[in-house]
Amino acid sequence: MRIIYMGTPDFAVCALSSLIESGYDVAGVVTQPDRPKGRGGKVMYPPVKEEALKHNIDIIQPVRVKDEAGVAWIRDKNPDLIVVAAFGQILSKEILDIPKYGCINIHASLLPKYRGASPIQQAVIDGEDYSGVTIMMMDEGLDTGDIIMQKKVKIESCDTGGTLHDKLAVLGGELVVEAVKSIEKGTFTRTPQGDDFSYAGIIDKKMGLIDFSMEAEAVERLIRGLSPWPSAYTYIGGKLLKIWTACADNSECTGECGEVVKVDSDSFSIKTGKGLLKVLELQPEGKRRMKVSDYLNGAGIRAGAILGK
Repeated sequence: MRIIYMGTPDFAVCALSSLIESGYDVAGVVTQPDRPKGRGGKVMYPPVKEEALKHNIDIIQPVRVKDEAGVAWIRDKNPDLIVVAAFGQILSKEILDIPKYGCINIHASLLPKYRGASPIQQAVIDGEDYSGVTIMMMDEGLDTGDIIMQKKVKIESCDTGGTLHDKLAVLGGELVVEAVKSIEKGTFTRTPQGDDFSYAGIIDKKMGLIDFSMEAEAVERLIRGLSPWPSAYTYIGGKLLKIWTACADNSECTGECGEVVKVDSDSFSIKTGKGLLKVLELQPEGKRRMKVSDYLNGAGIRAGAILGK
């Protein structure tokens, strides 16, 4: 089985590694162009490119893979199958029609729920009990293709967007090998998704601004879902305050939403629309991430302080 692999971020590395370790002929890798990152603007390779270089695999990094040069490069590789995982570009019908066995996609949700760009974060934010990985046959729609395989994982109460991402990346690597084997043998089945679907749109930093009129449990899920990126935040004294770890407390008290109503040695509690949010780890503007106990030893915070913009 001759495979072209398309992927870009960390999530896509496990599947590429699994295909290589399973002995498949990965004839080429298509990934996004190198881009500057961080405050210094240093140009960085996409994680999938780094993995491909370790194995001396041919790489192409088109700005638009459906342009003539990208299509020609893929066609010249004569793939039996194209495997896609978080590539970041839409494939044209011309590309979808190139491989003998078509194109499959590794999607980090239990389709048809959470089509789109941010299924991992959204599942945590929405309080889902389970997430998972779907291997689907690609068509011209956005995550609309027939399902080949699915496997679910439990979302634990401590899971963040980051920890769930890591679980699903590993699962995707395992499941895609099973899927490719079934395609080789001709034993796979295709199940249409149906019309009962939902979308998880692109994550925007503005989503992280905490609305303390929400229930404490919803705020806690937002914090976990947006960790480690882009993170949930509020303001205190006009300065940004990221909240990294917090837990919901169903206790009720008087005060306004966003008000600090209790300060302990290692935490402080904020009134929300329903219940309290107990903050355990945060990051003041311009400073490192720290436990609340360390924060209280420095600038500190007092009962009665109001958080929010």
